[in-house]
Amino acid sequence: MDAIRTEELTRRFDRVLAVEDLTITVKEGEVFGFLGPNGAGKTTTMRMLCALIAPSGGRAWIAGHALGADPEAIRASVGILTETPGLYDRLTVRENLELFGQLHRLDALADRIETYLGLLGLDDRREQAAGALSKGMRQKLAIARALLHEPPVLLLDEPTSALDPASARVVRDCIAGLKGQGRTIFLSTHNLAEAEELCDRIALFNTRLIRVDTLSSLRRGGGTGRVVRARVRGPAAPLLDALAAVPGLRHLRADGSDLWVEVDDPEQTNPQLVRALCGAGADVCALEEEQRTLEQVYLEVVGASSEGARGPA
Repeated sequence: MDAIRTEELTRRFDRVLAVEDLTITVKEGEVFGFLGPNGAGKTTTMRMLCALIAPSGGRAWIAGHALGADPEAIRASVGILTETPGLYDRLTVRENLELFGQLHRLDALADRIETYLGLLGLDDRREQAAGALSKGMRQKLAIARALLHEPPVLLLDEPTSALDPASARVVRDCIAGLKGQGRTIFLSTHNLAEAEELCDRIALFNTRLIRVDTLSSLRRGGGTGRVVRARVRGPAAPLLDALAAVPGLRHLRADGSDLWVEVDDPEQTNPQLVRALCGAGADVCALEEEQRTLEQVYLEVVGASSEGARGPA
């Protein structure tokens, strides 16, 4: 069963179209990255998925519950971290979690609180007022609150925003551990390295869905081939004829001392490539698979000019 499924999900704010015809599926146990510029509609999408706001059109199912039919069941199945978590500033860290747990009627609440205070490094802040916490500590408290009722689906909107590197590492390790437990995580982040590390699939989105795919496929541009670069001693162009007869090599190109070829399976083809080069008298200095970064893909597909696009986030 899909953990999240949407069909032409749409949301308008007066004359502004924030989310248009979003159709996606997110598998159980998957970390699904949702990437787009500011104002793309990412937060609006999350608010619809956790039944905080109603869609203007389309349908969705979250943890098996139809959006609009049983909002309480959806909220019980979803943990959400928003950009503004809405903590009770006069209550302590512990009291914030106790209040939330009581609203959910959670069993063994004290044990749950201890677990997540320890997991997110908040043990020594338990009696500190939430309003006195740094932005990073408030973020960690909000994450603990989202996890407290142990929902099968987590919607995380910039979970490491404002965290120092050590704290961000704790949160990323926590997300990886939750995936290992079979939780489904819908992750919006501007940290592309974080998305590369954590996500099974990535959606590129700007009001409309642009593309959704695995990271490896996005890096290849959606094609089946993988690009291998061979660096040789001296000019590479004279070696092109020697490689033309090697099966499995496509789109050969030389530039200075570098040769680029496209292959289906580098592990199978690379030994033949090296043998052909050595047979032609070349000294092979390096051989590696070339991959575009997610940042390169993002800027190419979404476009740097879309930063600050119109409409609610």
